Amino acid sequence: MPRDEVEAAYFTLLRAREELTALRRYEEYLADELRRLRRFTSEGEALADTVDRRLRRALRHTDGPLKEALDARAAVIRDEQARLPERVEAAERFVEECERDHAALREGR
Repeated sequence: MPRDEVEAAYFTLLRAREELTALRRYEEYLADELRRLRRFTSEGEALADTVDRRLRRALRHTDGPLKEALDARAAVIRDEQARLPERVEAAERFVEECERDHAALREGR
């Protein structure tokens, strides 16, 4: 088999592995980010509970929009998390296919 084809298959395999690794890191990032948002919300609520509501009047008008923004971000994260397993599985299958193709070309088949 021509060396160029073997090298091309190898570099395709490397890119496929990089993509799979990136997807797995993204999966971890999403889980960490969702935990961070939950922590931020619970810590903010606990902190607010220690101060008289009347004294927080100047800040209260931002509570609703902040909660809405956090809820919207969490919803997007959960949506991404729901879609990600399918993307990871497809990337895993592609890596396996690239490994087979590269091995076959290296062996001269």
